[in-house]
Amino acid sequence: MPLFTAPVTTPPDTGEPGGGGVIVLPDLGRATVTYYDPAGVAWPLTRRSLGWYTLAEGVSGLGAAPYELTTDAHPRGGARLRHVQAQPRTIVWPLWVGGADHMEFVQRWRQLATAFTRTLRDGPGVLEIARPDGTRRRINVIYQEGWEGRGTRGFGRIFDSAVLSLWCEDPYWVDPVPVMVHREQGVGVDFLEPYPSVSSSQVLGATTVTNPGDVVVWPTWTITGPASLVTFTHTGAGKSFELDPSAVGHGNLLAGEQVTVRTDPVQVRFENGDNWVGALNWPDAVLWGLAPGDNAVTFTLSGSGPGSAVDLAFNSRYETA
Repeated sequence: MPLFTAPVTTPPDTGEPGGGGVIVLPDLGRATVTYYDPAGVAWPLTRRSLGWYTLAEGVSGLGAAPYELTTDAHPRGGARLRHVQAQPRTIVWPLWVGGADHMEFVQRWRQLATAFTRTLRDGPGVLEIARPDGTRRRINVIYQEGWEGRGTRGFGRIFDSAVLSLWCEDPYWVDPVPVMVHREQGVGVDFLEPYPSVSSSQVLGATTVTNPGDVVVWPTWTITGPASLVTFTHTGAGKSFELDPSAVGHGNLLAGEQVTVRTDPVQVRFENGDNWVGALNWPDAVLWGLAPGDNAVTFTLSGSGPGSAVDLAFNSRYETA
C-alpha cells in the first residue's frame, strides 16, 4: 500500500552550493534522508545547503522493531512463548537549523516545526532513507515531541537544534516500489488448426510468489473478467478464499470488468466503488498473507476467457532501515 498520494514539491535550495546530501548513520552506514509532510512536500534532511541538516550522532530507533512477548510459566521452570506482538517504535531525529541572519533562521525554524507538527492534525508524514544503490525504505511518522531549542546562551539567534521524537504506529519499514505479479488467460486456439493443441480455460497458474522482505505482507488483488468464480489458494499454508460475483447479485464478471480485493484491512470493491465484501465465501474465507521468502500460490478462474486476469501487488516490509 502507498504511504502517501499527495503531489510532491521540494523547498528551494537557497543555501550555498554543494552540501553533500549524504549522512553516515550509526550502525547503518551512508544514506540520503527525506521527510515528506502530510501534504506531500519533500524536506531533505541531509543537505546542509538548505540551512538545516541532521546531526547523525543522535539518531536512533532505526533498528529492528520492538516486540512484546507473551509467555506462560512452565511447570518445570522457565516459560514458553505463546505470542509475539510488534510494538510501535519511536525514532529520535536531531536537526540543526541555521540562517544568514536572525529572521532567515526564524523562518526556517517555523517552517520545519509546521512540517512535522501538522502530522498531529493531517495524518502521518513519511521518513524515507535512500541508499547509494538506489533502494529506498519508508516509514510513517507522527510528531511526538522535541521541537524545542537548546535554550542556552548563543543559541536561538541565527542557529539552534532540536531533537525530535517521531512515533510510528507501524514499526516496519516499507519499500515504496511494489512487487507485481500478473497472470492472464491466453487467447484460445482451434484444437486442429494448425496442429492439435489445447489452451487452459480455468486455471491461470500455480506460481511461486517471492516476498523479499522480513515480515508477512498482505497483498492487494485485482481481478479482471470474464469470470464466474475466482479462487485464491496459498498452497503451502493450505489457506484459500473465493470471490463469487453472483453472491452480491451481479452475475458473472463480464469482459474487462474489475474487482479489487484488499487483505489488510479487508476491503472488496467493484470498479464503480460498490462494496462487494459479501462476494467472499464467508465464514470459510481466509484472506492470507505472504510470508518472507517463497510462497506457492494458485489462481483459479471459472468461466474465464481471453482477457481474464489476476494481478497481485504488495510492498515489501523490513525490520530495519
